[in-house]
Amino acid sequence: MATVVTLTLNPALDMSTAVDHVVVNRKLRCDTRTFDPGGGGINVARVLHELEVPALALWTRGGPSGTRLEALLDEAGIEHRAIPIERETRDAVMVVERSSGNQYRFNFPGPRLSEGELEACLEHVTNLDEGLGYLVLSGSLPLGAPNDFYAQLARAAPEGCKVILDTSDAALHGGLEGPIYMIKPNVGELSRLAGQEIEGEPDIRDVARSFIEQSGVEVVVTSLGPAGASATTADDHWHVIAPSVQMRSAVGAGDSMVGGIVAGLAREWSLYDAIRLGVAAGTAAVKTEGTQLCRRADVERLFDAM
Repeated sequence: MATVVTLTLNPALDMSTAVDHVVVNRKLRCDTRTFDPGGGGINVARVLHELEVPALALWTRGGPSGTRLEALLDEAGIEHRAIPIERETRDAVMVVERSSGNQYRFNFPGPRLSEGELEACLEHVTNLDEGLGYLVLSGSLPLGAPNDFYAQLARAAPEGCKVILDTSDAALHGGLEGPIYMIKPNVGELSRLAGQEIEGEPDIRDVARSFIEQSGVEVVVTSLGPAGASATTADDHWHVIAPSVQMRSAVGAGDSMVGGIVAGLAREWSLYDAIRLGVAAGTAAVKTEGTQLCRRADVERLFDAM
């Protein structure tokens, strides 16, 4: 099995709760809070752990929120290595309105990283073991990081390592300057990256192929929400249809999809089957509440039914 490392530069201590009704200018009495470790790469590592694929999660830790996040990772049994920073790791809040099922998500910008702290992140990647199979760079860039910082990290990865990038907008555009194996935008992110409206499967295929030709990316996986995902390479294009399930929360569905894809790749499955596993994991995630991610039993059942 190939080895996997994830890196989360802007992790979050995720807090979720519920309330009967969201009413303006009223004191709202919420349920007991639930805390989960969050942020793109950490979520991917959580999914890999759930799917029994070993992975190391690198992440930036600062202040009391960082300490609490670290305790949650330890409690979950996630193998991880914290990169200390001076300012506090960010919080993220999700409130579910029970009467409507609507979700209200509040994501804070997070701490600004100093030049020295960014350099420490680069050093951690540079010092990863030779023979690393996959490096997952996932989530938003922290304040203070240049737009091409993911490209710098990709260039610092061990030779032969395949880098998977899951971010958006300027961070995605800048990250494509590095040696990236796979990106996973949704349709909106792909549209903004291309600077054009995408209206259907032929547009997805053509735009993804253009990025493959221009940037050297080998695989573009376009998340389609409840419709599944499209996957494009220089030679092939597939649409993997997601099973129909009752949605409880969309939080972490994209990260679960990435985790499922990486789990398949680490097991040396075909690219097509790895993407099927990713769609199954993303679909399984929407069946869970709050900031929970996919459950292995759900992923396996959905994958077998696809």
